Amino acid sequence: MVAGMWIRSTLTYRSSFALTFLSSLGVTFFDFVVILLMFGQVRGRGLGGFSFAEVAFLYGTAGTSFGLADLVMGSLPRMGRRVRDGSFDTFLLRPAPVLAQVAADRFALRRLGRVVQGLIVLVWGLALLDGVEWSPLKVALVPVMVVSGALIFGALMVLGASVLFWMQDASEVTNSFTYGGNTLLQYPPTIFARDLVRGVVYVVPLAFVNWLPALYVLGRPAPEGVPDAAAFASPLVAAVCCVVAGWAWRVGLRAYRSTGS
Repeated sequence: MVAGMWIRSTLTYRSSFALTFLSSLGVTFFDFVVILLMFGQVRGRGLGGFSFAEVAFLYGTAGTSFGLADLVMGSLPRMGRRVRDGSFDTFLLRPAPVLAQVAADRFALRRLGRVVQGLIVLVWGLALLDGVEWSPLKVALVPVMVVSGALIFGALMVLGASVLFWMQDASEVTNSFTYGGNTLLQYPPTIFARDLVRGVVYVVPLAFVNWLPALYVLGRPAPEGVPDAAAFASPLVAAVCCVVAGWAWRVGLRAYRSTGS
């Protein structure tokens, strides 16, 4: 209901919404322009051994997953300011789940532009892919990784918002794992140091958003030390992340003591 109120408010000024939506779509597309410029330089050598179509596939899956999470949970970074000035108290007075209220607060429909842009690149990458031996399992794995990736990103956003109960100015730190993680996953893992790849597999499980399942779809081996079965673990990892995020949110909510806590 709260999100619907903000959507109706946005659509009241349709021209303004159209401009902001197109602006959001254009700004996010410039991220992909960087990849286009890179391939203009490397030409036939590829990027870390990956072709343009394969990198577009990685970009599209990561961008779509992050866009869905940002569309639903993009208002959570405002938590720090609300805790600091005490306006978070208003959410506690309403007979509705607090997390749902915070997520729906100032719901920005313009963020849909990021989802659309990611889907466009994803479809483009799939159309350009050749040499992939498609099977029913690989076909089903594509939407599964996108949904699981959105849940993993969403869980990280909730974890970051939970930290803001104690550190109200730490939103940029949490953004480094969400926005920064999205940028990281747009490129093939072969161009990064081995320790970084291990970190996003075993510490912050960003690799399960798209790297591991995408490598299986593309017929490429998993990173060294990672079992091949990890390509199918994204739904399980997403479920664990959601459970941990829910626990962290409840701990933060119980620790809240109004302004300045």
